[in-house]
Amino acid sequence: MAELTVEPIACLKDNYAYLVAEANLCAVVDPSEAEPVLQALKARDLKLSYILNTHHHWDHTGGNAALKQATGALVVGPEKDRGRIPAIDIGVDEKSGWRFGERPVAVLEVPGHTSGAIAFVIGEAVFTGDTLFVMGCGRLFEGTPAMMVQSLGKLAALPDETKVYCGHEYTLTNARFAMTLEAGNAALRARLEEVTALRLAERATVPSTIVLEKATNPFLRTDSAEIRATLRTEKATPVEVFAEIRRRKDAF
Repeated sequence: MAELTVEPIACLKDNYAYLVAEANLCAVVDPSEAEPVLQALKARDLKLSYILNTHHHWDHTGGNAALKQATGALVVGPEKDRGRIPAIDIGVDEKSGWRFGERPVAVLEVPGHTSGAIAFVIGEAVFTGDTLFVMGCGRLFEGTPAMMVQSLGKLAALPDETKVYCGHEYTLTNARFAMTLEAGNAALRARLEEVTALRLAERATVPSTIVLEKATNPFLRTDSAEIRATLRTEKATPVEVFAEIRRRKDAF
């Protein structure tokens, strides 16, 4: 099987779209706007075949129609949100999965940020949209803490080496917030130093990996004794701990 390449494309203020290419196939994940994607395709002499959407928000689907018109690419998105995905051609879910050429693609249903959110697992990469961020997770616009805990659990269960490509460059703020909960976490302190240096150099902090997120992302660490002590939730359920972390992050 040909090598899979993934390249972040900066869009809007802090969004990422991703060019995913293998042999003569190319897809873009979550294009908020068309022009940066078209420029990247031209620079790399690539022809776009697919547009993949993780959820319906405009800052992940805003480029769909223009890209489809310019390239003829097919739009692939969550079947449960078919009515809210602009220009959608192919609806997918966990049962249907998808194929990128000859490569099988797992589709994970991960509601919480939105009710129809999905993640695409392509090779050793997972495209999480606004469900899982580097050291963070999305706000609960259409779901409950219990839903998001279950969704994050699906992502955390992926192989440790899986590369995590998320929808926004929120990492530095996320790391600073995480430090307010778990300052004794040596892996977190090291990660904060690393991402601070990356952002000072105006470099992207993606991808992360599943193993790194399990070590540093407070939303995946509801069993941390230090986090529970900080929150005074030592006897709370994981969902209750998550809800308190989310409440504090919303106000951070």
